[in-house]
Amino acid sequence: MSEEFGKDFWEERYAGHTHVWSGRPNPQLVAEAEDLAPGTALDAGCGEGADAVWLASRGWRVTAVDFATAALRRAREHAESLDADAAGRIDWTQADLTEWAPPEGRFDLVSTHYVHLAASREAFFRRMAASVAPGGTLLIVGHHPLDLQTTIQRPPIPELFFTAEDVVAVLDPGRWDVVAADARPRPATDHDGNEVTIHDTVLRARRRP
Repeated sequence: MSEEFGKDFWEERYAGHTHVWSGRPNPQLVAEAEDLAPGTALDAGCGEGADAVWLASRGWRVTAVDFATAALRRAREHAESLDADAAGRIDWTQADLTEWAPPEGRFDLVSTHYVHLAASREAFFRRMAASVAPGGTLLIVGHHPLDLQTTIQRPPIPELFFTAEDVVAVLDPGRWDVVAADARPRPATDHDGNEVTIHDTVLRARRRP
Protein backbone atom coordinates (compact mmCIF):
# COMPACT_ATOMS: atom_id res chain seq x y z
CA MET A 1 0.00 0.00 0.00
CA SER A 2 1.17 3.52 -0.74
CA GLU A 3 2.58 4.97 2.48
CA GLU A 4 0.53 8.10 1.82
CA PHE A 5 -2.58 6.02 2.44
CA GLY A 6 -1.41 4.01 5.41
CA LYS A 7 -3.37 3.22 8.56
CA ASP A 8 -2.61 6.52 10.27
CA PHE A 9 -3.97 8.46 7.27
CA TRP A 10 -7.29 6.64 7.31
CA GLU A 11 -7.65 6.60 11.09
CA GLU A 12 -7.24 10.36 11.14
CA ARG A 13 -9.64 10.86 8.25
CA TYR A 14 -12.38 8.75 9.80
CA ALA A 15 -11.90 10.18 13.29
CA GLY A 16 -13.65 13.46 12.44
CA HIS A 17 -17.25 14.36 13.17
CA THR A 18 -18.44 14.46 9.56
CA HIS A 19 -18.96 11.54 7.22
CA VAL A 20 -16.21 10.93 4.69
CA TRP A 21 -18.52 9.33 2.12
CA SER A 22 -22.13 9.87 1.03
CA GLY A 23 -23.71 7.05 3.03
CA ARG A 24 -25.15 5.56 -0.17
CA PRO A 25 -23.98 2.25 -1.67
CA ASN A 26 -21.52 2.48 -4.54
CA PRO A 27 -23.51 2.69 -7.78
CA GLN A 28 -21.52 -0.06 -9.48
CA LEU A 29 -22.35 -2.43 -6.62
CA VAL A 30 -26.05 -1.70 -7.08
CA ALA A 31 -25.77 -2.12 -10.84
CA GLU A 32 -23.91 -5.43 -10.67
CA ALA A 33 -25.26 -7.12 -7.53
CA GLU A 34 -28.93 -6.18 -7.63
CA ASP A 35 -29.76 -9.30 -9.64
CA LEU A 36 -27.79 -11.71 -7.46
CA ALA A 37 -29.47 -14.10 -5.02
CA PRO A 38 -28.38 -13.32 -1.43
CA GLY A 39 -25.74 -15.50 0.14
CA THR A 40 -22.45 -14.79 1.85
CA ALA A 41 -20.58 -11.62 0.88
CA LEU A 42 -17.20 -10.08 1.55
CA ASP A 43 -17.01 -6.28 1.46
CA ALA A 44 -13.25 -5.64 1.32
CA GLY A 45 -12.43 -2.06 2.27
CA CYS A 46 -15.87 -1.32 3.72
CA GLY A 47 -15.15 2.22 4.95
CA GLU A 48 -18.25 3.63 6.64
CA GLY A 49 -20.28 0.57 5.70
CA ALA A 50 -22.82 1.77 3.12
CA ASP A 51 -22.20 -1.19 0.79
CA ALA A 52 -22.33 -3.69 3.63
CA VAL A 53 -25.63 -2.26 4.89
CA TRP A 54 -27.13 -2.33 1.40
CA LEU A 55 -26.16 -5.95 0.93
CA ALA A 56 -27.33 -6.98 4.40
CA SER A 57 -30.67 -5.21 3.88
CA ARG A 58 -31.16 -7.44 0.83
CA GLY A 59 -30.55 -10.59 2.85
CA TRP A 60 -26.81 -11.11 2.44
CA ARG A 61 -24.65 -12.26 5.34
CA VAL A 62 -21.74 -9.83 5.08
CA THR A 63 -18.16 -9.87 6.32
CA ALA A 64 -17.11 -6.22 6.16
CA VAL A 65 -13.38 -5.57 6.40
CA ASP A 66 -11.37 -2.39 6.88
CA PHE A 67 -8.12 -1.70 8.67
CA ALA A 68 -9.23 1.65 10.13
CA THR A 69 -10.87 1.03 13.50
CA ALA A 70 -12.47 4.48 13.33
CA ALA A 71 -14.15 3.51 10.05
CA LEU A 72 -15.47 0.26 11.50
CA ARG A 73 -16.83 2.03 14.57
CA ARG A 74 -18.63 4.56 12.40
CA ALA A 75 -19.88 1.81 10.06
CA ARG A 76 -21.28 -0.23 12.94
CA GLU A 77 -23.09 2.81 14.36
CA HIS A 78 -24.46 3.68 10.93
CA ALA A 79 -25.76 0.16 10.37
CA GLU A 80 -27.42 -0.10 13.78
CA SER A 81 -29.14 3.26 13.44
CA LEU A 82 -30.34 2.59 9.89
CA ASP A 83 -31.47 -1.05 9.98
CA ALA A 84 -31.06 -3.16 13.10
CA ASP A 85 -32.02 -6.37 11.30
CA ALA A 86 -29.43 -5.76 8.57
CA ALA A 87 -26.82 -4.82 11.18
CA GLY A 88 -27.27 -8.26 12.71
CA ARG A 89 -26.18 -9.82 9.42
CA ILE A 90 -22.86 -7.96 9.27
CA ASP A 91 -19.60 -9.11 10.84
CA TRP A 92 -17.17 -6.20 11.15
CA THR A 93 -13.51 -7.22 10.82
CA GLN A 94 -10.36 -5.16 11.29
CA ALA A 95 -7.58 -6.28 8.93
CA ASP A 96 -4.90 -4.92 6.63
CA LEU A 97 -5.97 -5.79 3.08
CA THR A 98 -2.39 -5.65 1.82
CA GLU A 99 -1.73 -8.82 3.84
CA TRP A 100 -5.03 -10.33 4.98
CA ALA A 101 -6.14 -13.47 3.17
CA PRO A 102 -9.84 -14.34 3.47
CA PRO A 103 -10.84 -18.00 3.60
CA GLU A 104 -10.57 -19.60 0.17
CA GLY A 105 -13.78 -20.53 -1.63
CA ARG A 106 -15.91 -18.96 1.11
CA PHE A 107 -18.05 -16.17 -0.35
CA ASP A 108 -20.83 -16.05 -2.92
CA LEU A 109 -19.92 -12.42 -3.60
CA VAL A 110 -16.58 -10.69 -3.11
CA SER A 111 -16.88 -6.95 -3.62
CA THR A 112 -14.20 -4.29 -3.30
CA HIS A 113 -14.45 -0.66 -4.37
CA TYR A 114 -11.73 1.98 -4.69
CA VAL A 115 -9.25 0.34 -2.34
CA HIS A 116 -5.99 2.32 -2.40
CA LEU A 117 -3.45 -0.37 -3.18
CA ALA A 118 -0.27 0.08 -5.18
CA ALA A 119 2.58 -2.43 -5.33
CA SER A 120 0.54 -5.26 -3.84
CA ARG A 121 -2.57 -4.92 -5.99
CA GLU A 122 -2.07 -8.04 -8.15
CA ALA A 123 -1.59 -10.14 -5.03
CA PHE A 124 -4.71 -8.52 -3.59
CA PHE A 125 -6.72 -9.37 -6.71
CA ARG A 126 -5.57 -12.99 -6.45
CA ARG A 127 -6.53 -13.24 -2.76
CA MET A 128 -9.96 -11.78 -3.45
CA ALA A 129 -10.51 -14.14 -6.37
CA ALA A 130 -9.42 -17.14 -4.32
CA SER A 131 -12.06 -16.37 -1.70
CA VAL A 132 -14.98 -16.62 -4.16
CA ALA A 133 -17.02 -19.81 -3.84
CA PRO A 134 -17.70 -21.94 -6.93
CA GLY A 135 -20.54 -20.29 -8.81
CA GLY A 136 -19.90 -17.01 -6.98
CA THR A 137 -19.18 -13.48 -8.19
CA LEU A 138 -16.07 -11.32 -8.02
CA LEU A 139 -16.68 -7.57 -8.30
CA ILE A 140 -13.67 -5.25 -8.33
CA VAL A 141 -14.19 -1.53 -8.93
CA GLY A 142 -11.51 1.14 -9.00
CA HIS A 143 -10.44 4.46 -10.47
CA HIS A 144 -9.51 4.11 -14.13
CA PRO A 145 -6.19 5.59 -15.39
CA LEU A 146 -8.20 7.88 -17.68
CA ASP A 147 -9.08 9.93 -14.59
CA LEU A 148 -5.51 11.17 -14.45
CA GLN A 149 -6.21 13.07 -17.68
CA THR A 150 -9.08 15.03 -16.12
CA THR A 151 -9.25 17.88 -13.58
CA ILE A 152 -10.88 15.68 -10.95
CA GLN A 153 -8.88 15.41 -7.74
CA ARG A 154 -7.05 12.11 -7.71
CA PRO A 155 -3.83 11.11 -5.93
CA PRO A 156 -0.87 11.65 -8.30
CA ILE A 157 0.15 8.02 -7.86
CA PRO A 158 -0.37 6.11 -11.13
CA GLU A 159 0.07 2.75 -9.38
CA LEU A 160 -3.28 3.26 -7.61
CA PHE A 161 -5.15 3.15 -10.92
CA PHE A 162 -5.89 0.03 -12.94
CA THR A 163 -7.99 -1.31 -15.79
CA ALA A 164 -10.38 -4.22 -15.88
CA GLU A 165 -7.86 -5.99 -18.09
CA ASP A 166 -5.31 -5.74 -15.27
CA VAL A 167 -7.67 -7.77 -13.09
CA VAL A 168 -8.56 -10.25 -15.82
CA ALA A 169 -4.85 -10.93 -16.28
CA VAL A 170 -4.63 -12.55 -12.82
CA LEU A 171 -7.70 -14.77 -13.30
CA ASP A 172 -7.41 -18.34 -14.56
CA PRO A 173 -9.49 -18.36 -17.77
CA GLY A 174 -10.29 -21.98 -17.15
CA ARG A 175 -12.08 -21.12 -13.91
CA TRP A 176 -13.67 -17.75 -14.62
CA ASP A 177 -16.27 -16.26 -16.93
CA VAL A 178 -15.89 -12.49 -17.34
CA VAL A 179 -19.33 -10.85 -17.19
CA ALA A 180 -18.21 -7.21 -17.39
CA ALA A 181 -14.83 -5.60 -18.03
CA ASP A 182 -15.46 -1.90 -18.49
CA ALA A 183 -14.17 1.63 -18.21
CA ARG A 184 -17.59 2.90 -17.19
CA PRO A 185 -18.17 6.67 -17.52
CA ARG A 186 -20.05 8.78 -15.00
CA PRO A 187 -20.39 12.53 -14.40
CA ALA A 188 -18.49 14.30 -11.62
CA THR A 189 -17.66 17.82 -10.48
CA ASP A 190 -14.06 18.90 -10.02
CA HIS A 191 -12.65 21.13 -7.27
CA ASP A 192 -13.45 24.28 -9.26
CA GLY A 193 -17.04 23.30 -9.92
CA ASN A 194 -16.52 22.15 -13.51
CA GLU A 195 -18.51 19.19 -14.82
CA VAL A 196 -16.20 16.39 -15.98
CA THR A 197 -16.54 12.77 -17.04
CA ILE A 198 -14.65 10.22 -15.01
CA HIS A 199 -14.41 6.45 -15.46
CA ASP A 200 -14.81 3.54 -13.08
CA THR A 201 -12.92 0.37 -13.77
CA VAL A 202 -15.51 -2.41 -13.36
CA LEU A 203 -14.61 -6.08 -13.39
CA ARG A 204 -17.36 -8.59 -12.70
CA ALA A 205 -16.54 -12.26 -13.12
CA ARG A 206 -18.24 -15.51 -12.20
CA ARG A 207 -16.31 -18.44 -10.89
CA ARG A 208 -17.33 -21.60 -12.62
CA PRO A 209 -18.99 -24.26 -10.41
